[in-house]
Amino acid sequence: MTPAPSHPDRVGSVTIIALVRHGETEWNREGRVQGHSDIPLNDTGRAQAQGAAEALRGGDYARIVASPLLRARETAEIIGRAIGLTAPALYDGLKERGYGEAEGMHAAEYWERYPGGVDVPGAETNDEVLARALDTLARIAADGTPAIAVAHGGLISRVLRHASDGRYPRAGERIGNGSQQILDVTDDGIRVIGYSGT
Repeated sequence: MTPAPSHPDRVGSVTIIALVRHGETEWNREGRVQGHSDIPLNDTGRAQAQGAAEALRGGDYARIVASPLLRARETAEIIGRAIGLTAPALYDGLKERGYGEAEGMHAAEYWERYPGGVDVPGAETNDEVLARALDTLARIAADGTPAIAVAHGGLISRVLRHASDGRYPRAGERIGNGSQQILDVTDDGIRVIGYSGT
């Protein structure tokens, strides 16, 4: 686990964002595709959120934001309470990829029916998810204050691949529930400065 760094509020045009995956849900445990389905945390997920809060404590984060989906919002609320931040601001652009007809499927069925995860009826494309994620992160970074942003594994993976030129996530790695990836966001783009992966 890469510890959360301590940073000043602003260094030139750099804003630090800790990108956190929500805690576990029952659908995560069962291996189901969640997408925009609004599934709450389970007890393991709540404990993971508390663990993320401890990892982020002392990182000089001034605010917390989240996807409005319940699993991300609840994770952000747990983190915020634990480290003394106000209620999270909600951003639709941090939602997980909309998986259309695949939502609720077990992962094995999903990959069998839709090899490569493409051409799912009613689903967002990977490019659409990345574009809205990058736009949202730029808006979050605009005021220059370090922030924690709670989002979803698929969205976080796409942002990391873009920001690291494909180095992260590493082959075979999944973005773990409650994990934290530290980014710096500048006027020129996003850079990964702390990676914990699983």
